[in-house]
Amino acid sequence: MSSRIQCAPIPGAGELMIPEFQAYLLALHDQFAGRVGDLREKRAQVVKRALHDGIGPAHLPPSDATTGDWSVPEVPAELREPGIEISGPASITSMFINALNPGPDGFRAQGDLDDDEDSAGHRLVDTLQAAANRKGAVDRTLTFYNAAKGKKYELAEGDLPFFMHRERGLHLDEPEVLVDGAPISASILGTALTLFHAGQAQAQRGQGIYFYLPKMESAGEAAFWRDFFASSQDLLPGLRNATIRAIALVESVPAAFQMEEILYALGEYAAGLNAARWDFKASILEYVMADPDSVWPDRFDVDIKTTDFLTRIFRRLVAICLKRGAVPIGGMATALPSRDAEVNQMAAEAIRADKQWEAEQGFLRGWVAHIFHMKTAADPFRELRGSGWTPSPEMARPGNYPIEIAVPEGPITGAGTRRNARMLLEYLEGWLNGRGAKGIDSLAGQPGKRPALMEDLATARISVAQIAQRVVHEAQDAETGRRHDFALVKRLLGEELESILELSGAASSGTGAAGRYRDSYKIALQWVRNYTELDFRSLGSYTRGDLARIAAGQDAF
Repeated sequence: MSSRIQCAPIPGAGELMIPEFQAYLLALHDQFAGRVGDLREKRAQVVKRALHDGIGPAHLPPSDATTGDWSVPEVPAELREPGIEISGPASITSMFINALNPGPDGFRAQGDLDDDEDSAGHRLVDTLQAAANRKGAVDRTLTFYNAAKGKKYELAEGDLPFFMHRERGLHLDEPEVLVDGAPISASILGTALTLFHAGQAQAQRGQGIYFYLPKMESAGEAAFWRDFFASSQDLLPGLRNATIRAIALVESVPAAFQMEEILYALGEYAAGLNAARWDFKASILEYVMADPDSVWPDRFDVDIKTTDFLTRIFRRLVAICLKRGAVPIGGMATALPSRDAEVNQMAAEAIRADKQWEAEQGFLRGWVAHIFHMKTAADPFRELRGSGWTPSPEMARPGNYPIEIAVPEGPITGAGTRRNARMLLEYLEGWLNGRGAKGIDSLAGQPGKRPALMEDLATARISVAQIAQRVVHEAQDAETGRRHDFALVKRLLGEELESILELSGAASSGTGAAGRYRDSYKIALQWVRNYTELDFRSLGSYTRGDLARIAAGQDAF
């Protein structure tokens, strides 16, 4: 190991952190670490202006990006295929292999979103395993044996989906890898690992190397990634002639106002934009957290398809992509399969309706969380495009879809807060168990049939933001008249904790789950408290040691 680098002793690290990689990583760190810090400071200033000065994000002045006659470079043919991409953590080998294989109906997704961000555990072991799994998948050597189940996982014959690599965002560091004694940027580390190992293997095979860029907030950040990719191509001979393209996730309020500028700043690496859902809503709540006139109704009732101002933002994204020759990618279908055929039918109908709506707005693909629903989610895109339908000229005019951040209509209820509380406890238990995605029914134990949903960090983020917003402004329950405060939230979290333990049998099973749920209760209190104090620190920025100390400490309220 270089004298400048300290790496935690993670199994398999030696095979990835080889001397040639270390030299490449240090070159990137020396060139870009200071820039990462500057971008983070700019982000902080934008949030501060919104919260303390009441000046929210807005459009930039007209520029070549918005007034010029330009297009992104021709997008590779496979990225222009209508259909679906399956999403899941690249670090969990069995799930990654399943995602790359055909589903039970023989259908294979067009693309695979191999994630080390919202559905991953945000530990070094996850990032290293993701890097190794991506390389193994490209080489088609990836296998996994589950001894407990006696089951072997291996890649099926046939063409694999194209890979869409998603690394951790610019707001995060990796505390288990130090350069010159300080934690390295998680984005620099993860993207370098992917480019050096899987990326060069893809280039050798003539494959394109594609990235989703998460938590994007500005054109300046897009320019960072443009320069990062260009520098990597200079530093690694194996990437010199490679095709590297990126799709920016629009999951923050500032990014929504700079969509055209972001594509322009990505330059030769630009391929498209993705319309996020939960993260975008969470970002809105964070930016209006100090405004008493912007308290949202229950998040479960805020549908993109029927909330006009959100619909316009999505349509504007599509219009910009159509205008500039980029691909617009839609949102996630999160329903999980059930043993109940009626539940599966309900889920399929809801997924198809959602993806039909996205297809008719001009989106080319969407995401799905489970192989069981891949074909259902893909068919609306494939059928509409296959019919000869094309977006109208009006759909390609961004000016038809002005951006406005508004308050959705709907009631504020204690029942909605309760569902957020349960969601937090369930998600945090999964996080403490090393998972960044977990199947959750936030109405578990209550009457009615419904599928569990594969929830990731975005859902936890909006849950905590909504709880905190209601406490900050003492929002009134439309059903009972009770005002939200810390006491109410603590009671709801406590009641949901006991409900989960009773339903799961964890309290009497002697497993570690009961302890994780109780720790989750303490962590949820702290996370809500932070948000009420306008500290929107990501869960991914806490080490497991940090979380253990929170769980062992006094209640945050």
